[in-house]
Amino acid sequence: MVIDALQNVFNVPDLRKRVLYMLGLLAVYRIGAFIPTPGVNFEALQNFFAQNQGTVFGFFNMFSGGNMERMTIFALGIMPYITASIILQLLTVVWPFLEKLSKEGELGRRKITTYTRYLTIVLSAVQSGGIAIGLQSSVDIQFVQNPGFRFVLMTMLTLTTGTAFIMWLGEQISDRGIGNGMSLIIFAGIIAGLPGAVAEIYRNVTTSQWSPLTLILLLAVMIAVVMFIVLVERGQRRITVQYAKRVVGRRVLGGQSTHLPLRVNTGGVIPVIFASSILTFPQTFGLMTEYPLLQSIIGALSFGEPLYNVLYVSAIIFFCYFYTSIIFNPSEVADNMRKYGGFIPGIRPGRRTAEYLGSILTRLTLVGALYLSLIAIIPEFMMTGFHVQSLPWIGPGLDNALPLWFTQGLQVNFYFGGTSLLIVVGVAMDTVQQVESQLIMRHYDGFLKKGRIRGRRG
Repeated sequence: MVIDALQNVFNVPDLRKRVLYMLGLLAVYRIGAFIPTPGVNFEALQNFFAQNQGTVFGFFNMFSGGNMERMTIFALGIMPYITASIILQLLTVVWPFLEKLSKEGELGRRKITTYTRYLTIVLSAVQSGGIAIGLQSSVDIQFVQNPGFRFVLMTMLTLTTGTAFIMWLGEQISDRGIGNGMSLIIFAGIIAGLPGAVAEIYRNVTTSQWSPLTLILLLAVMIAVVMFIVLVERGQRRITVQYAKRVVGRRVLGGQSTHLPLRVNTGGVIPVIFASSILTFPQTFGLMTEYPLLQSIIGALSFGEPLYNVLYVSAIIFFCYFYTSIIFNPSEVADNMRKYGGFIPGIRPGRRTAEYLGSILTRLTLVGALYLSLIAIIPEFMMTGFHVQSLPWIGPGLDNALPLWFTQGLQVNFYFGGTSLLIVVGVAMDTVQQVESQLIMRHYDGFLKKGRIRGRRG
């Protein structure tokens, strides 16, 4: 029973302390989500986001947990930290200094983490400055009560400090709590918006904007997406590994057969978050300037446009391969297997084993990347559809031939779409899997008595 498992969690003092610590810091994060940034006209800002729910602004507002539409001190969310992590990981591949640090063990990782923190502050200052300039330069809507240099400086200090505090909260949750702190912060922001999404659906049904058939279709799609996410997240390719017998003293070790699990989605939700974070930069720079050429480029990168879709899917596929190559090295796995007398039946140890594992991992990563791309595109289709009319030459003809629900979307709130559900389900499975492992280590029953829950990391 789930109730018995929850009782077991609170019966273990160390585990109870970790869970309560995690919940306490998440509560602090949610309290900060209601502290406003000085000098902003909140009513005008909320009306703006209400009118642009199906655009990129609504998408970014989801990742910030609704902080952006209220312009709180946590309006930037955790995105600057994620972007800084992307940049440092990319530089680790091309910069020998960082590559050397990454191979120095725990000390090197700490230095890279320090550089990530500094870069997060710089990116937060740039993004907050762009937001402040964009708000006070708006002509149609007066977002700022007293525009000027003092407002820009105050907004930069406020939002940058808020991002630094969120970064500290995430690190503390990872070190002293349960689960990945950064993922849990995004998880908490999405969950906080679900009651409002449910209320909006109820309002649409009661005011006859949606028919009962539309509601049933939406629920069916939501359940199908959740089942599909759970199915793929738990999917893995098991490679048989045989260990030869070894004589150590008077004991005979090895000789057993086991398996090496390779997950279909090795990267989890990280590639989607990375890709979304990268695509926030054009919008930020678009707020800082009004050059016609740059504004046309920003328009082509708007939510639902073909160029945005192509870049979004391409970035997801790239980060799937990139992140998988960081967390799983076939050569190291093959060397460790050979060191301990393990081999894959029919495959020679060493280089051939690494090539075999690499080929399997490449095909699995492609499947995982296509799966993530499909899940990420679902909310966009439900909100705004695919704007094929902007395609050169064939766009107008396709726009007239295709139905309106394809080109303009279903105008459905994306909280029940793919990306948010992917993050919620994935983070929940990871956290439950860690709690499950802690309980089994202490000889307690987990949440499932007939087998363990496998998170994305297995």
